[in-house]
Amino acid sequence: MSFTTDVKEELSHVEPTCPHCERAVLAALVRIEGTLFVSGQNRYRMELATDAPHAARLIIRLLHELYHLKTNLVVRRSVLHKTPNYLIEVPSQEGMTEALSDLGVLSEGKGLELGIKPELVERRCCAAAYLRGAFLGSGFVADPKGDFHFEITVENSQLADGIAGILEQHGINARIMHRRSSYMVYLKSGSAILEFLAFAGAHTSALAMESARVIKSVRNDVNRQTNAEVANQAKAVSASVDQLYAIRAVLAAHGMENLSPALQEFIRLRVAYPGATLKELGERANPPLSKSAVYHRVRRIEQMAREVAQARRGTTGTTGT
Repeated sequence: MSFTTDVKEELSHVEPTCPHCERAVLAALVRIEGTLFVSGQNRYRMELATDAPHAARLIIRLLHELYHLKTNLVVRRSVLHKTPNYLIEVPSQEGMTEALSDLGVLSEGKGLELGIKPELVERRCCAAAYLRGAFLGSGFVADPKGDFHFEITVENSQLADGIAGILEQHGINARIMHRRSSYMVYLKSGSAILEFLAFAGAHTSALAMESARVIKSVRNDVNRQTNAEVANQAKAVSASVDQLYAIRAVLAAHGMENLSPALQEFIRLRVAYPGATLKELGERANPPLSKSAVYHRVRRIEQMAREVAQARRGTTGTTGT
């Protein structure tokens, strides 16, 4: 199963904190998954479609328990994805209008409510419940082993603003993107997604995500350290090659016996350990030398090599004249 499926499965089993929490969950599911049909004055029927079986079971249970509404369930199979889709039909019946008004689908004037009815999310627990329903309806969260991404897709800007507002009120930074005919409320940072999961009640999923975040962080740290070590090693090797060229030029011009003991020792160490850093060469010296002492000898060899090169250019120029 995907991480999104795991989260939805867990959210569908969260126990309500207060008597109003389940109404908030159902209200969000109806707003996101439902389609309302008008068949006459104050006569409404509704269809809700979802591909999540746990969401379908929750919708049917809450419609029955909270409003005693009759429902019909039709299971359809997608030809393209070969996965079941659940269509919940709620026919026109007594109590339907009152239920739609209570769920914030209809306003007091019996028009459509585009935003979130404030009474549904007054309590902190009910706000969390509404977010649970919204995610169950159209939420997606990427596997935390990869890039962090979270979104809830809705059909109008007022509902998107309402969901983002609930998140903001509880310290979760959310953004909204208009995409074709829908609006996407999304979170990009791992910390924000983790806060949502904890707030909505998906504690097991939050722990799984935190574990994945720690593993990813350690892996990234190791990669950065490895890359830095490789870069440093490459730099040391490049410097070593330059030093060996300088040594060859100095030995050709002066001979080993005419150099100071300090330079002779450095040359022997560098030739014996061409891949070693200056610090490592200093540790191998007898007695051991500091890195700065070894570097001083490198600078002396390189200076002598430049003098040799200048002398050769001068000789070549005189011969040509």
